[in-house]
Amino acid sequence: MGNLQGRSAIVTGSARGIGAGIAKRLASDGAKVAVIDLNQEACLETVREIEAQGGTAIALGCDVSNADQVQTAVAKVAEEFDGVDILVNNAGITRDNLLFKMTEDDWDMVMNVHLKGSFLCSRAAQKYMVEKKYGKIVNLSSVSALGNRGQANYSAAKAGLQGFTRTLAIELGPFNINVNAVAPGFIDTEMTRQTALRMGLDPEDFKKGAAARIPLRRVGVPADIANVIAFLVSDDASYVSGQIIYVNGGER
Repeated sequence: MGNLQGRSAIVTGSARGIGAGIAKRLASDGAKVAVIDLNQEACLETVREIEAQGGTAIALGCDVSNADQVQTAVAKVAEEFDGVDILVNNAGITRDNLLFKMTEDDWDMVMNVHLKGSFLCSRAAQKYMVEKKYGKIVNLSSVSALGNRGQANYSAAKAGLQGFTRTLAIELGPFNINVNAVAPGFIDTEMTRQTALRMGLDPEDFKKGAAARIPLRRVGVPADIANVIAFLVSDDASYVSGQIIYVNGGER
């Protein structure tokens, strides 16, 4: 895959799960990586794993829905790594419920992290990318953007990210900045296991049930998403922009 030597990357929500997988993959391809999550301490394990493999990483605590915190974090990364070349907007939360049970807080929290957070991080990072006339932004959407029972907030946010992606690709393209989105299907993470428990299901049975519906007959793992993003942020994908790539084992 592409060589990211000399590139600097920010991966939000990368203390665990898909985000951690992305951060570790980009580091293995040579990028210096800022591991960002709500709690700096939670990021340290990902940083240690990257450093143990000979990579370079820093841990930063940041609430991506807070403009001041985002500005401070991105500026620190730019100072530490001499700019920002890659941004992966992965931070996300779920507050699932049927519409009649969903509270305003459920709606606002999901929108603020997914949509507002991606907006704030992209706005802060693009400044450094425009200066260099080089940049890669990848937003994490989801198959839930197509609609999913009990996820009106999450589905709307993930669909919004697709429109956001296509618009940024138009606006930032003239500055040699590629903007794409990856939409994962069922990925085996702590979040999906917590979802199973919340539904009163055994996580392994939940996973097996999902695999049976997927043409490839398996659920995804964080590396499946990280591999696609590694391509999108490499120079191998220099003519790919404004695209939404579904990574879901062929499920419809």
